[in-house]
Amino acid sequence: MNSSKHTELANHAWSVADLLRGDYKQSDYGKVILPFTVLRRLECVLEPTREKVAEIAEQHKESGIDPDRFLRRASGHSFYNRSSLTLKKIAADPQNAAQNLQVYVGAFSDNARGVLDRFEFAQQIKRLDTAGLLYKVVGTFTDLDLRPEVVPNHNMGYIFEELIRRFAEQSNETAGEHFTPREVIQLMVRLLVAPDGDALQLPGTVRTVLDPACGTGGMLSAMDDLITEFNEDATVEVYGQELNPESWAICRSDLMIKGQDPENIAFGNSFSDDGHKRKTFDYMLANPPFGVEWKKVKDEVENEHKALGDAGRFGAGLPRINDGSLLFLQHMIDKMKPVDVNGKGGSRIAIVFNGSPLFTGAAGSGESEIRRWILENDWLEGIVALPDQLFYNTGISTYFWILTNRKSPDHKGKVVLLDARDQWQKMRKSLGDKRKALGKEHIAEVVKLYGEALAVAGDAEHPLHGKVKVFANEDFGYQRITVERPLKLRFEVTEETLTALEASKAIQKLPQAPVLADAFKSLMGASWGTKQDAWLALKDAVVQAGGTWPTGAPFNKALRDVLGVRDPGGEVQLVKGQPEPDGELRDYENVPLGEDVEEYLAREVHPHVPDAWIDGSKTKVGYEVPFTRHFYVYEPPRPLTEIDAELKALEEEIQTLLGEVTE
Repeated sequence: MNSSKHTELANHAWSVADLLRGDYKQSDYGKVILPFTVLRRLECVLEPTREKVAEIAEQHKESGIDPDRFLRRASGHSFYNRSSLTLKKIAADPQNAAQNLQVYVGAFSDNARGVLDRFEFAQQIKRLDTAGLLYKVVGTFTDLDLRPEVVPNHNMGYIFEELIRRFAEQSNETAGEHFTPREVIQLMVRLLVAPDGDALQLPGTVRTVLDPACGTGGMLSAMDDLITEFNEDATVEVYGQELNPESWAICRSDLMIKGQDPENIAFGNSFSDDGHKRKTFDYMLANPPFGVEWKKVKDEVENEHKALGDAGRFGAGLPRINDGSLLFLQHMIDKMKPVDVNGKGGSRIAIVFNGSPLFTGAAGSGESEIRRWILENDWLEGIVALPDQLFYNTGISTYFWILTNRKSPDHKGKVVLLDARDQWQKMRKSLGDKRKALGKEHIAEVVKLYGEALAVAGDAEHPLHGKVKVFANEDFGYQRITVERPLKLRFEVTEETLTALEASKAIQKLPQAPVLADAFKSLMGASWGTKQDAWLALKDAVVQAGGTWPTGAPFNKALRDVLGVRDPGGEVQLVKGQPEPDGELRDYENVPLGEDVEEYLAREVHPHVPDAWIDGSKTKVGYEVPFTRHFYVYEPPRPLTEIDAELKALEEEIQTLLGEVTE
């Protein structure tokens, strides 16, 4: 089925909007169209066995035996409908449409009825009936041919996604929160599964897949398709969790139709209500929403972080509240299968991020600590930079992170960075922010390049050598050192000094404050190079004025603050015999992990400030992945002569045009 057919069927479903206009707000159209599309799809799937199921349901009506097992077997699916009603029959009886539709929906098995309940379908039936629209809407959907032989499951996903995109546009929601472009998913799953191709072809292969932000289930479907492409006899069990009720319902209905267990798709927030506790998976993948805050689950996440530490999901650290992307990654890492002594087991993870998780957060921050935890455990296999304008809801650059706890021997201790930002083709028509797409040739090229990354990076003659770089894990680490310089002061009495004296609470609360003020005035204009000389002169002035010299550390500190003036040639201030650091001159440097910080100081700092030193107590270890910097290629500015020639040519062109106007 081509894309025009998807659009045609989506247009048919969305044509109901013409009936709803006036009685429904545009933002509510999807609340009717999406559940009716699901209902029609379920009906079309069950049509071949409908009469047989109704017959068996009638036979067991008075038997007292739960017929669920028999009805499932008769329908050929994990769901069924016991009623002899159809949407066509319901539409033909306008007066009883609401009652019949409720009976029809109630006759579905619990799992199918639960899907429709998430759409609050009963409320929509009542609202449509009150508006006199129900039989018309039902009639429109009876003409929508969604039989599996006409619309295979894979293609049905495209239709649902098109409807959701339109729903999101009408309601000012973000379509990208619900699904990911299919060609992006294709690249993602192939990068994830590619190293396991041989193992997947073994007889009796069973693989489990999790998407903790599964939306309509596009990624799960793609993983199922790809694994069975390697081995048609493989068993693929897919699991997911979704917060949006409409997306959750569509995903569950899709699994039911495919014969998967719909109970594997949990509803709710993956952070506060993990629907797959204590489970582990072979493959995990996700496209969590970019830059979405996690304030609603702040208490639950922070409690787990503090109470469980490394025994929980978020022991490594917590990112800033306005972006929960790295929480999703920690959640997934927690569900990796352990690797046994023979190297068997383990998991692979792929997740879509924007640029923020690469570098946001200084050393010691939650983000940096999460990156440190991942890299020091040697889980990060590679990062692939994607073209911009690839997603529906954002035009910014995005990245695949590929992680595994079973790296191949040649990848151990290494991270692959692959620049695929030029692998795209322009779309004929933009969809939201999406103006670029990945063609099949681009997907194949990136997968091939990723698989050969180590060889390409080591071959300077390879035509794509500049697109791949391989680093050791520790190359992304650095030591954040605090460089201190001594506080140097001279001491003087000026008008500013007297003003500061009057503003100093520590001095003004002293009983001899007036005497101090008079003594200072007598020394107006005086200046001293050392604190000792200044204090002696001031003390003599206070005594001559008939006062006593105050004592105590608070007074001495306050007096120094009043009289002291920073001066590069001034006296170095000491604390317990050691130079006192000047907070205004404090600086920070990032030193590569493994490099001796004292050698760095001597080489990079002392030639400029010989008296600087490192405060070792403040040194922190941080990790970041400066992807763009590693692939930056310097482009020299155009020669001035070339620019000048271009300007002259433009001037001549303008003069010619002006001449034509005046003739």
